[in-house]
Amino acid sequence: MSNPPREDFLIQLGTSVRDGSFVKLTLGKPRGGDATLRNLLVRPVVLRGAPHLSFVWRHDRQDITKNHAPEDAITALAALVGADFHSAHLFTTARMAQLEFNKKGEPRLTYGPAAVEKAGGEHDRTKQRLLPEQSQPWLEKLGVTTATGAVREGLADKHRQIHKFTEILSHLAADAALPTHRPLEIADMGCGKGYLTFATHDYFNLVEQRAAHVRGIEAREELVTLCNRIARETARANLNFVQGTIESARLPALDVLIALHACDTATDDALAKGVQAGAALLVVAPCCQKELRPQLVAAPVLAPALRHGIFQERHAEFATDALRALLLEWAGYDTKVFEFISTEHTAKNLMIAATKRNGPARTESAALKVRELATFYGIKSQALARQFYFDLGT
Repeated sequence: MSNPPREDFLIQLGTSVRDGSFVKLTLGKPRGGDATLRNLLVRPVVLRGAPHLSFVWRHDRQDITKNHAPEDAITALAALVGADFHSAHLFTTARMAQLEFNKKGEPRLTYGPAAVEKAGGEHDRTKQRLLPEQSQPWLEKLGVTTATGAVREGLADKHRQIHKFTEILSHLAADAALPTHRPLEIADMGCGKGYLTFATHDYFNLVEQRAAHVRGIEAREELVTLCNRIARETARANLNFVQGTIESARLPALDVLIALHACDTATDDALAKGVQAGAALLVVAPCCQKELRPQLVAAPVLAPALRHGIFQERHAEFATDALRALLLEWAGYDTKVFEFISTEHTAKNLMIAATKRNGPARTESAALKVRELATFYGIKSQALARQFYFDLGT
């Protein structure tokens, strides 16, 4: 007689840790009392020459790392699986095991392909980059690094941005309910020269060992031609670039949408495309938010300050992105708004990330928040609201 799914999963976890085939474990769908907790990532590390498991507790605004001896870790994880977390993915060199609990608390155990990533681990005594060594060819061909891997003069900020984006993407992807039974479908809208499109491809396909078809959409033909050539030359079969605008793009199926520095209402076009395609994760960095500036009616106490153009601009940016975040929450997404990269590297540093909820969308309470903000600022029309057919009620 076979073991119950949860017991079977824990046996496989303990066996993989003890025989060295353990690669990583992710626990999601937290059910504990901490509302800021998003997931737990467990990886093997070596500390003072001895094997340990590193627990990274990921919260909304911080990560907390704790290291445990293998047997202590197995005991601690057994208490968490099915209690504090209702989703568990175990990656080993033999296969992937996925344990999910439904709303009734009933477990279901399924399996996927083996992780190609090597088991074992090392302590991160120096800052580690998520992009693998195999990324060097396209970094060189796009002019970011030299043939020896050194960052070219004047490209340090771009190099830092690429790696920072990859780090952020790793956290966001862990929070999103991305499918595991088929290749991911990812689109980078308005991808430009493709730096982050290549990085996204390599993160999923090479680092996470998850098959992902990544498509870059860009209006400039010469950049599309360049990026497709580099994708071919670096043997990235799951990466391609298509000429077109964000507005004209056709995305029948999508899991992840990325749009960084899409100007003004192009950000709204990208968000609307992602929502319409049912994407589980939306990642945008807005740029030059001009649409609302002539509509905004400042509260009397702010009128003297808003005589200055720079304050008018920042006020419009705030109102635009706050409205976008609320509209996404109304559309069924949990949103985060945070600094993408320090302003010393780029002034366009705001990022909006949205993960699709399993619960009900388009509640009246969410709609009320949108209308209250629109009313306060006198906003009568906004691009994302129009695409959602949302009546701002002003």
